[in-house]
Amino acid sequence: MPYLQTSKKSRALSTLLDIKSQKCGLRHTIFSVIGNEYTGEWQDNKKHGKGTQVWKKSGAIYHGEWKFGKPDGYGTYSVLIPETKELAKKYCGEWKHGKKHGYGMYLYNNSAVYEGEWGENHRSGWGRMYYESRDIYEGEWMKDKNHGQGIIRCANGNWYEGTWGEGKKNGNGKFYYSDKGQLYEGIWLDGVAKCGTLSDFGRNEAPTPSKCQIPQVRLVDMQLVLKESEEAYLETINSKFPLHNTLTENE
Repeated sequence: MPYLQTSKKSRALSTLLDIKSQKCGLRHTIFSVIGNEYTGEWQDNKKHGKGTQVWKKSGAIYHGEWKFGKPDGYGTYSVLIPETKELAKKYCGEWKHGKKHGYGMYLYNNSAVYEGEWGENHRSGWGRMYYESRDIYEGEWMKDKNHGQGIIRCANGNWYEGTWGEGKKNGNGKFYYSDKGQLYEGIWLDGVAKCGTLSDFGRNEAPTPSKCQIPQVRLVDMQLVLKESEEAYLETINSKFPLHNTLTENE
């Protein structure tokens, strides 16, 4: 039986139809099988350029830049509030390969706000966090935890500046008790003051100063005792954070 041969004309038509079916450039709204919709630019059948994606199930919307099918560049992600049926912005900032990456601002449901650097959907790098309690942390982060050098200012006026590890005070740091007029300076381990000095600081201006002034410490060699104790705790911290020994070093 002779083979069926396709004419040049039919092959040309087939190629033309295939080209037309390819999504490339600015297109009208495209609906997916599950009902999601995308309006914007394409390249080689992938979302690429500027565009808006609406997820049918959640009502969430992403508006911004895309690269090869994923949010990449600057974009805004908003969610639908079920009670009011209104859109609320959750994240405005930079993306990479579909994840929050770079500089951006995230708004939490409890009115807390984070603005700063991100790495693969995690707060990583430098950033500022405004907590619901009105405390404010400004400093370094690693995988959503305070990690490195940072300052936290409490709503009552107290503040801590120093080293953090895995979300807790770890290493050298100073805590200013502005309400009592005292200052603790020394070593912290897992958020607890372990070895240091406590002294009066702005006691006359404090709203609720301590009842008694801190007496002068009298030791044969106070600095030697303090140094030996600090070294012991620093050794403990360095063993706990072997990859981040620099956290315990004074700058």
